[in-house]
Amino acid sequence: MQSKQGGNETKKLLILAVLAIALIGMAESANYMYEKASVNGVGYKNVEMIISTQTGFNGQKLVEKEAGSGNVITERTELEAERQLERFEGFVDNLPPVMPNADWPYGLTKGAWVPIGYPYQGDGGCAFPTGTACPMDYINFTKEAEFEYMPVSYQTGTYDQKWVEKLCVQNYRIGAVLTEMYTHAEHLQKTTEVKTRGYGDTLGGIEGPLYPRDGNCPACCTGVLEANLNSNVIGVAHIGWISRDPNADNQLKGRHAEYGRSVEDLTGVFSIEKFIQLWGNSTCGAISVDWLPCV
Repeated sequence: MQSKQGGNETKKLLILAVLAIALIGMAESANYMYEKASVNGVGYKNVEMIISTQTGFNGQKLVEKEAGSGNVITERTELEAERQLERFEGFVDNLPPVMPNADWPYGLTKGAWVPIGYPYQGDGGCAFPTGTACPMDYINFTKEAEFEYMPVSYQTGTYDQKWVEKLCVQNYRIGAVLTEMYTHAEHLQKTTEVKTRGYGDTLGGIEGPLYPRDGNCPACCTGVLEANLNSNVIGVAHIGWISRDPNADNQLKGRHAEYGRSVEDLTGVFSIEKFIQLWGNSTCGAISVDWLPCV
């Protein structure tokens, strides 16, 4: 009898576990991310930040790595990122039927980037702060920091590492990447502002009752990556960017055509100022880094 009761309890626990896993799978991910930090002091510091708006080779991505020992004179960081887009799978339910190559009358092929939850039914869609009819995946990042190297000792041990500061931002929507890296730094003072955006495919002149455009979004712009870099460094610096075709070229044996590249390597004592602007095309707006961070 006790064995039978024990078996029933085990079955109940298994059913509860399956339900819990199912509920977790149904939960919505945290599509909006924000962090603001201010740090100063003396000691050893090691920080890593990884942001991705889409899985795989899609969306916007940011990786930052910082490590070193000594005096953290000042460090203020602010990050904002949001995923607003997903792959289009075709109209369903009582909405227009799926055509062989596109969904009439909107011309959207399966696999296009559209707002999360599209097509909307009755409510006009999600009221994103960036605009109901201007959905995008985006990352805004700003950092102001000054580090000074020196060995430090605590009860946990001695830390002796010159400063390393690495930042890589990738925009797979337009095939653009930016790298800012400092290593072996005895002194580093830097201010970095970066924004990267990837707009939805529905902005290319397409509008209708399911997805009206509000006129505040560049209709032909696929995405942008812009950066303002300002630094003073005693050490090694590496700054570069690449612009490649997001689509593989059969004439290049499946490789991606490269349209531009800039690489700069410096060793010694340098003052650096750079403005970098990588756009999907020339319709994306005025030349500016228009995100104003809190300080």
